[in-house]
Amino acid sequence: MAAAAWSGTACASFPNSLLLSRSLPYAASSLAPSSGSFMQRRLLQGVGTPAMAALAPPAVLQDVAATLFVTAGAYSLVRTFDVLTERRLVEQSLSRKIVHVLSGVLFMSSWPLFSNSTEARYFAAVVPFLNSIRLLTYGLRLYTDEALVKSVTREGKPEELLRGPLYYVLVLLFSVLVFWRESPIGIVSLSMMSGSDGFADIIGRRYGSLKLPFNKKKSWIGSISMFIFGFLLSAIMLFYFSNLGYVHVSWEEALGKLVLVALAATVVECIPVTDVVDDNISVPSATMLVAFLLFGSGAQ
Repeated sequence: MAAAAWSGTACASFPNSLLLSRSLPYAASSLAPSSGSFMQRRLLQGVGTPAMAALAPPAVLQDVAATLFVTAGAYSLVRTFDVLTERRLVEQSLSRKIVHVLSGVLFMSSWPLFSNSTEARYFAAVVPFLNSIRLLTYGLRLYTDEALVKSVTREGKPEELLRGPLYYVLVLLFSVLVFWRESPIGIVSLSMMSGSDGFADIIGRRYGSLKLPFNKKKSWIGSISMFIFGFLLSAIMLFYFSNLGYVHVSWEEALGKLVLVALAATVVECIPVTDVVDDNISVPSATMLVAFLLFGSGAQ
């Protein structure tokens, strides 16, 4: 009778826990640990407490640190060439294209610094987003920065920041959010936009005396350089990300596809439509389309 009464009391005290009701005799005995010592043991073990989660560094801390590091690096890169241009140590046209090449390449190269969480791409997107705000601020003449204007524009006018440089940064932002590091499409298109177009201008200006018959603003050597450097940089960046395990590449097929993508980018860059569509829009758009048709959603 007493056992039945005790059992009923236990079940009433713990109606939702069969395990607790069965283990109650141990808890009621003098050998059972007190509630204080029991909680201390749980805390030491880190079971069921937020303490263990706090000990392990979450992905968000890695992404925040990577964002701060890459943002500082991007700012330092532009500021370095601001100073070099201001002191006339580097020509304005050369400074603009070096920044053009390095910005995209170094930004892509920094992607593995971010975690494998689904939110990592949004942290990486902060970098081009902040740069776009900066370009809008100076391009709209809300503030002035003559060194920045001289280092990244053709004619040294603040309004130019709202065209080519802004388009460039927006393509970076788009590629991060849409493709990220698991897709060869974004990797190849950014390689073509930053590397191939940049080297085409650098080499074409210096050695491009022989112009294209249908576009006197472009030269044969510049277009050839765009094709070669676009292909090489795309292959290097694909190798970089495949070696880190982000994309799988079958090189027997990929190299032929990269040739076609580089050819498409070169043809689009040669067309005399720069007064209507900026190269920083036409080249990546064309390469994204061709790369999508050839690679699909994953590297092959």
